[in-house]
Amino acid sequence: MKSTDIQIVEASCATQEFAYRSPMKFGGRIMRNVVLLDVTVKVRARSGKTGTGFGSMTMGNIWAWPGGKTDPADTLDTMIRFGREGVREAENFREFGHPLELTYDFAGRYESFAFSRNVMADSAPEPMPRLAQLVAASPFEAALFDAYGKMLGENAYNLLSEEFCNRDLSHYLGADFRGEYLDRYTLRKPKDRMPLYHLVGALDPLTGADVETPLNDGLPEHFGQWIHYNGLTHFKIKLNGDDLDWDVDRVIAIDRVAEEEQARRGCTQWYYSADFNERCANVEYVLDFFDRIEQQAPKAMQRLQYVEQPTNRDLKAFPENKMHRAAKIKPVVIDESLLDLESFHDSRKMGYSGIALKACKGHGEALLMGAAAQKYNLFLCVQDLTCPGASFLHSASLSARIPTVAAIEGNGRQYCPAANLPWTEKYPAMFIIKDGTLGTNALIGPGLY
Repeated sequence: MKSTDIQIVEASCATQEFAYRSPMKFGGRIMRNVVLLDVTVKVRARSGKTGTGFGSMTMGNIWAWPGGKTDPADTLDTMIRFGREGVREAENFREFGHPLELTYDFAGRYESFAFSRNVMADSAPEPMPRLAQLVAASPFEAALFDAYGKMLGENAYNLLSEEFCNRDLSHYLGADFRGEYLDRYTLRKPKDRMPLYHLVGALDPLTGADVETPLNDGLPEHFGQWIHYNGLTHFKIKLNGDDLDWDVDRVIAIDRVAEEEQARRGCTQWYYSADFNERCANVEYVLDFFDRIEQQAPKAMQRLQYVEQPTNRDLKAFPENKMHRAAKIKPVVIDESLLDLESFHDSRKMGYSGIALKACKGHGEALLMGAAAQKYNLFLCVQDLTCPGASFLHSASLSARIPTVAAIEGNGRQYCPAANLPWTEKYPAMFIIKDGTLGTNALIGPGLY
């Protein structure tokens, strides 16, 4: 028991919706808008101090709940109801503790929320997936950590040591972590600047010739223009995963445009990542992809830093999808598959050599998985869910405070820039990008950022 232990006093939530300026295609699905769930939490410490925090996250139902049995409009509605139910229940959660402890214990109730009548209709064709639960609960978790930092007048990343936590990491991650705390796996100061990963969606035009209907909104209309507009050096490529010819041709076309545009600006070094969004049938597809890129565009292969979630997210249902051979060539990271410590260890057994952290899976969960990845020497990256505004700052703060993460993905500025406007004046270095990097040294305020 510590005087800094907190208890939830009040919690509330609201939603915002923003249209995409252009559609985004990934994993065979098309996104045209984003709905944010915003949560405010007030806490009180044993000492009597109080603080109020704010969390926000996009309800990425198309990504978190893609099953097909439930209509997308219903999955979105269910996730929002789940988030609201969690906020209501949080006000009745009377435990004291550090935010890491409270969110971990509270997450044990998510399954019961998901089956409650306030969330799931009796006629629902399928249960709510765990990933959708984590996404819907994540703004509450962010708000709780933010409130804790604001109460103590400190950045939340500086409140992760034994001085503030009642449990060591062995409680969450096993005996290998006995006597360790998250301060061992996070930075007391954020990295000064970090490269921005720009998304090249499957529908995104690469050159002016590909632009069918100009948007004329003052922002770049195609990939080549984005390179100059933001001074970009890191590019995440969305691929189909079930059409090898298209995937190879897409990477080669992107590399060709990048070669031309980077030469114009005198840039000699840039990087790619490839995201198949679990659409590959097996590891042979990935190996064939590597072989053909190596043969047809060897420089593009050199620039490829890692591959993300090539096969189905359900690791137990597809145990044959082992990644050992592919991981010998490039890091292969799980994203959708990563739900907890069990899935983390399952992925290691199946040959995955890295993990993608996402703020949308919960702040505490991301910190714990980041620690586990560092302990076992896995490749680490932080991925976006087209997070604008506060949700992007939350994701960026993870990247800036975890030592081995090299870059930040940020798609909100491309697809829903209007949602960034209220935050740009306060954090210009995070939203006005000219040299391909973000000024993460700005993320030092009380709370999460």
